Amino acid sequence: MKKLILMASFFSFFGLFSKAQQFNEMIGLQRYAKANSELAPPAKGENRVVFIGNSITDGWPGQRPDFFKSNNYIGRGIGGQTSPQLLSRFRRDVIDLKPVAVVINIGTNDIALNTGPYDPDFTLGNIKSMAELAKANGIKVILSSVLPVYEYPWRKEVKEVPLKIAELNAGIKEYASSNGFAYIDYYAVMHDENRGLISSYGSDGVHPNAEGYAVMEKAAKAVIDQVLCDN
Repeated sequence: MKKLILMASFFSFFGLFSKAQQFNEMIGLQRYAKANSELAPPAKGENRVVFIGNSITDGWPGQRPDFFKSNNYIGRGIGGQTSPQLLSRFRRDVIDLKPVAVVINIGTNDIALNTGPYDPDFTLGNIKSMAELAKANGIKVILSSVLPVYEYPWRKEVKEVPLKIAELNAGIKEYASSNGFAYIDYYAVMHDENRGLISSYGSDGVHPNAEGYAVMEKAAKAVIDQVLCDN
């Protein structure tokens, strides 16, 4: 009997260990490990800005590389990620790169249930934690709205998506205003009459195409330039 209990304990521990390893992989710590190690420390007076987020941020440099290269912006997006995953890699992919400012864009995959049930307070809390970490390390905080979505193609059972996005955006905006952080309102310039993504700005109702990113760039650069000017 004792032997069976020991074996059960071993397999239980092994199962937990495997899940822990899987979680580390889901965080994506290795995705930018090489790029981060090859990135030289910022030169004196260099205005380095890191964009961190999910697939929307991940796809941006590939579709609009000049926007990042010409402005000294660094993309650190990973497709599918949610706010706790972003928070878990925030030190490696933002703080350790010593940027002047960080643009944080996250939340849509939380609503899409990518890593579990959606808890708006938990999601907003993770965004607040990233902002506080950045501020504590002398990094200017730029928060941004979740992009409009009417329905998630991979998660059609999620109801009232536009309402959930609007409520999360209101929370992000209010937090930014209350704490003196900059805020980029992508939502305001990208939604249609149904509060979804304007059709010409993307093919699946979630992810921007080049035209959509061009609209985002105008909104983002205006805010970033003001933040850098005030630096």
